[in-house]
Amino acid sequence: MIVSFPAQLNALADARPDEPAVTCGASTVTRAELRSASRRMARELQSLGVELGDFVTVALPNSVDWFVAYVACWNIGAVPQPVSAKLPARELAAIVDLARSKVVIGAPDSAVALIPDDTHHLPIGHVTGPEFSDEPLPDATSPAWKAPTSGGSTGRPKLIVSGDPALWDTDPAPRFGLAENGCLVMPGPLYHNGPGVWACQALLSGSHVVLLPRFDAEQTLAEIERHGCDVTYMVPTMMKRILRLDDEVRFGYDLSSLRVLWHLAEPCPAWLKQAYIDWLGAECIFELYAGTEAQAATIITGTEWLDHRGSVGRVSSGEMKICDEDGNDLPVGEQGEVWMRSTRGTPTYEYLGAEPKKLDGGWESLGDIGWFDEDGYLYLGDRVADMILSGGANIYPAEVEAALNEHEAVHSCAVIGLPHEERGNDVHAIVQADPAEVSDRDLLDHLAERIAVYKLPRSFEYVDEPLRDDAGKVRRSALRDQRVPAANS
Repeated sequence: MIVSFPAQLNALADARPDEPAVTCGASTVTRAELRSASRRMARELQSLGVELGDFVTVALPNSVDWFVAYVACWNIGAVPQPVSAKLPARELAAIVDLARSKVVIGAPDSAVALIPDDTHHLPIGHVTGPEFSDEPLPDATSPAWKAPTSGGSTGRPKLIVSGDPALWDTDPAPRFGLAENGCLVMPGPLYHNGPGVWACQALLSGSHVVLLPRFDAEQTLAEIERHGCDVTYMVPTMMKRILRLDDEVRFGYDLSSLRVLWHLAEPCPAWLKQAYIDWLGAECIFELYAGTEAQAATIITGTEWLDHRGSVGRVSSGEMKICDEDGNDLPVGEQGEVWMRSTRGTPTYEYLGAEPKKLDGGWESLGDIGWFDEDGYLYLGDRVADMILSGGANIYPAEVEAALNEHEAVHSCAVIGLPHEERGNDVHAIVQADPAEVSDRDLLDHLAERIAVYKLPRSFEYVDEPLRDDAGKVRRSALRDQRVPAANS
């Protein structure tokens, strides 16, 4: 049976009103409490002019309030539009202008002066008062259940509006291995698409959603043990930080309840994936490759991966093919650009503020490089925009980064190309590490055992701050832009 998101959440609250719905830190709301708070906020949003199909920008950190805002939007058929709570004021204002949001929930005070005068603002920590009723609302279905943003390779914000309305099919089993009355531990930031999708699917499936206010390696394990978590979601950056915990800490937590660990959003080095298979078991590890646009996806289990090391799986929805620079199909084993298309009758997304990269026949590219093996398993290289051309050779930053990340002194890294008069570009490694603990020579010796000589960095730079965010994202183009003037001087 197909029902609206609000109807599904109402049914869950009616069945088990006192069951915890969302926990973040010391705060927990039950299903009934979430329903009550979201109905009040829904009516407040209506009083501010929000109607069916309108965007509401949600600029909140991981919190119970994030879910109250999302469900409030669904209650009246509005479209929740998530952004980082730390987004620079001008970038937030540009997104609000693009979305024509009626309300912004959670924007910092510095951004309020820049948003349009006719856009209302509810600050972080806002709680809708009892003057707004929590009585049932007329059933409503948002025409798009989410509209996340992406800067992509251009750095210009765009909205990726879901092609799926806020409708729930009660007949099939929940996605992602989730279960009614199960528990999802989510250490990633909800404004990113992956964490937001997994957390919302868990809520709608009847799972208890346990959020980390921000990622912490040991706290992630503690939450899995404390709540008997059966499903979790990570990115390889998180996986590495957890693996680097002292053995007595990492093995001190009971993870026996964990059935499924999903990882996605960035390439996972083979050594890291193998370490997790050895630790948790191949049957527990799942990987998904797709874009927010959702034209197509691949999935691979840990067991399959052992037979197809490095693959991100076989196509599980939509279609994919590999093409050369001129858009010609390439045979099995040859590397080129990955093209995708949906096989369903309705669009999977709509861009606001951008146009897709297209080929005839409905094929679209997200800019990834890859190839298929003879069994139909996809292997990824890197983004076309991030590839480094040095001395006529194509060098993919992700490969060099994966090798660097194996070094115990490296916390995170990013590899970019810097201009060189003769070679075109030189490989430059930006490394989060203490130069008192590791030298350029140490890293070069380490890399020489793992990658070809022509891929070795010709320069290193040491920084204190992480180079990937908690969603595993790194903006190589921005890092390069910051350094090109210095490289040319």
